[in-house]
Amino acid sequence: MPSLLVNIPVNAKWTQNGVTIAGGHGYGDATNQLSNPHGLFVDDDQTLVIAGYRNHRIMQWKNGDTTNGQVVAGGNGAGNGLHQLIYPTDVLIDKETDSLIICDQGNRRIVRWSRRSGTTQGEILIDNIDCWGLAMDEQRYLYVSDWIKHEVRRYQLGEKNGALVAGGNGQGAGLNQLNVPTYLFVDQQQNVYVSDYVNNRVVKWNKGAKEGIVVAGGQGQGNALTQLNLPHGIVVDTLGTLYVADCYNHRVILWTRGDNKQSTVIAGGDGQGAGANQFNYPIGLSFDRHGNLYVADCDNYRVQRFSIE
Repeated sequence: MPSLLVNIPVNAKWTQNGVTIAGGHGYGDATNQLSNPHGLFVDDDQTLVIAGYRNHRIMQWKNGDTTNGQVVAGGNGAGNGLHQLIYPTDVLIDKETDSLIICDQGNRRIVRWSRRSGTTQGEILIDNIDCWGLAMDEQRYLYVSDWIKHEVRRYQLGEKNGALVAGGNGQGAGLNQLNVPTYLFVDQQQNVYVSDYVNNRVVKWNKGAKEGIVVAGGQGQGNALTQLNLPHGIVVDTLGTLYVADCYNHRVILWTRGDNKQSTVIAGGDGQGAGANQFNYPIGLSFDRHGNLYVADCDNYRVQRFSIE
């Protein structure tokens, strides 16, 4: 299942204060805790799956139950067994097979875990890959960023090599290059948006293109509305508006399609902190189908939901 394609009205506003819907009880391994949450994915029914980076597990939080999550993959300590994960950075739900697809970064592999109860281990889909971010399009092609090779590849499920769709020309800041690509988003036309982390920009690679177009940032590292500071999670809505977890600026911003001059802050931006209107390194970003915004607030060990007004 692809990232939810959300319809968000042009002049949408979100609440200034987020509500903690997962974690928020400090760092730890209890079921009410998250450890440096990274990528996250919201299902149609507002079920949330979250990559718990530092405790090597994927957590699921059901809509309405903000008290406790359940471990749905890993959680057996760091290791390379099929029942283990090491530093997972991203996760998505594949509806077709009712399974989770996970970037098991520390093990340099992509694994699939069934969501059926009683599942105790995953299967390896792709190995020997320095993966970071995942996306799936409507044809169920899987897109994976490789932060060491500075490229993004598209895979048919079951194949090992994949086709290059972004970067792949060495580490750099050219329009045909990437520098530590992290999170991804793929739209209905199979255009790939890449969070080009060290280049402080988001780049859109149109399907089949040999180079990308800078659609956010690219004006050096900084906190002006024209700049990004080590961006991570990205989402694009049906209007082409781009939403970015501007990680080291502790804010979430939007860039309107076609206007790559300046962004608007929609959450955070009130300094680094643990307030309801603040973040401490926001990494993962997702929307539910109603347009509510979910942010993995990494060093506050929580996921915040900002309701659309």
